[in-house]
Amino acid sequence: MKYSLNWDLDSIFAGGLHGKELTDKLAVISESIETFRQAINDYEFDNDDAQFSRFSELTDFLQKIQAGIIQASMYINGKHSDDVNNEEVPPMIDKVQSLDVKAAQISQLLQKKLADLSDDRFSELIKQPGLDTIAFSLKENRHFGKELLDDTQETIISEMNLEGLSSWSNHYSTLIAGVNVDFRDKDGNPKTLSAGQADNEILGNADSKYRQDLMPKWEAAFEEQQNLFADTLNHLSGSRLLDYKFHGTNDFLKYPLELNRMSKETLDTMWKVVDYNKDVLIKFLNRKAQLIGKDKIGWEDVAAPINIGKEKSKTFTYDEAAEFIIKQFNSFSPKMAKLAQKAFENRWIEAENRPGKEPGGYMQDLPETGEARIFLTFTGSPNDASTIAHELGHAFHSSVMKDLPYFRQDYAMNVAETASTFGELIVSDANVKEAKTDEEKISLLNAKMDNPVAMFLNIRARFLFETRFYERRQEGILTATEINDLMLQAQKDAYGESLSTYSPHFWASKMHFYIDDIPFYNFPYTFGYLFSLGIYAKAQTTDDFEDQYISLLRDTANMTTEELASKHLGVDLTKPDFWEAGVKLIEKDVDEFIKLTEKYV
Repeated sequence: MKYSLNWDLDSIFAGGLHGKELTDKLAVISESIETFRQAINDYEFDNDDAQFSRFSELTDFLQKIQAGIIQASMYINGKHSDDVNNEEVPPMIDKVQSLDVKAAQISQLLQKKLADLSDDRFSELIKQPGLDTIAFSLKENRHFGKELLDDTQETIISEMNLEGLSSWSNHYSTLIAGVNVDFRDKDGNPKTLSAGQADNEILGNADSKYRQDLMPKWEAAFEEQQNLFADTLNHLSGSRLLDYKFHGTNDFLKYPLELNRMSKETLDTMWKVVDYNKDVLIKFLNRKAQLIGKDKIGWEDVAAPINIGKEKSKTFTYDEAAEFIIKQFNSFSPKMAKLAQKAFENRWIEAENRPGKEPGGYMQDLPETGEARIFLTFTGSPNDASTIAHELGHAFHSSVMKDLPYFRQDYAMNVAETASTFGELIVSDANVKEAKTDEEKISLLNAKMDNPVAMFLNIRARFLFETRFYERRQEGILTATEINDLMLQAQKDAYGESLSTYSPHFWASKMHFYIDDIPFYNFPYTFGYLFSLGIYAKAQTTDDFEDQYISLLRDTANMTTEELASKHLGVDLTKPDFWEAGVKLIEKDVDEFIKLTEKYV
């Protein structure tokens, strides 16, 4: 079947960014926010009935507002991803962010009402029909309400954040759009690559010399603007730290952990296991270096494809990738396969490889219509097929929750990465199993290893960098050179100084460091990867896996991470045993790779 490489945004809001549908939607949201503000200010629990019917109506109204903002945001941000040079987009992003700030303000009003309620009355509240299904969310909101300042102070902070934290985050998008890498291709022809295109070519090109020549050009392009990126990162993080200070904490990990509903003990245990076992991945990288004729592997080689002998790297057309994903999903979950088929047929995916697109990939759900949209740049590699499967895993996660109240759909990033990584594992594992020769299996195992290498080494480097950066930022502004040094040391520590070259400007290239609403956009990836390994292992030995898997996904916004693991997997995340089990699965793939490549070194 022939599938479109371009997504359908018009069905979300016909008429474009200034069309009637989007204009009316934003107006309705704005009016609804003010209506809710008045209603929650006037609301008193003592004047409600025994079933808290009025409060239930207010929570329903708030959830509707939040879902509407997500729907509008997806469309506007999708237009930006589609064309980073579209000058009509930034003002619209500003509009929807302003609405988001106002929605956060009215959410805080509800949180404060809950915080002022006595323990006995709150216990009565969460037992009522309709409210009992969102009890966990109400408990969270009550907890956050107890940490809030007075209404005037919170309003000032949120409004300042719109011109501070959010604006610096948006400024990064402006900066990255202006980064171009001038280079010459294999035939000597001059070419200009966007930052995203150059990144893809460095990571995915099979020619070692090509990668080696392009990498310094890429670094130079970011070095040219490093002071602007440093200003952006300094002020974005400064805004965030100031917000934390106003709310009584200097612990910059407090909020990221709360957002992910996980404990510091779980995080520390996971990282200790990762650090202790990094030699498993370094062993793989050392063998990869031998296969490409180097003593040590360079940063530009870590995710590079490997071709043994005359074996060419496996490639997919977009249509082949779609059919392969649907087939493999079906072997684990017919419902996943059905969702994937729907996404391809209904043009939920933007995959075309062209200039002017935003780097990276993502999935955004559309809660009002029960759909999703997926963004990436498809070049035909097995990793690209895995990326689509990754984002479809996110979409499946959202799809099985669409009948739940919106509060119950608000799952955290760490468990979000579980479903996506599970989808990715299905496809990457199937790629390896379907290899027809040892040479092809080596190539595909190498591609499969990109994920654990990234989760154990690259993501850990990001976490180490960001932790050290925030520690230093509490003392004052850092220069671009100082930030480069922090990035370089973090990479050396995470990779055990096993590489011949590193990427000191990685911090400037990675959008994740500049996201305003989710701080520390790194450790949830490693968590999700290892958590998904446990689920994947269970899937292969469980007859009714699909139902159990969906049950787990539907609980992801209804309990803490530790409770979720205990209920659905019977494991304790604060102990190393669970994480070590995931390492053993990785080690098995590394051992197979080492054995298969023995005769080529």
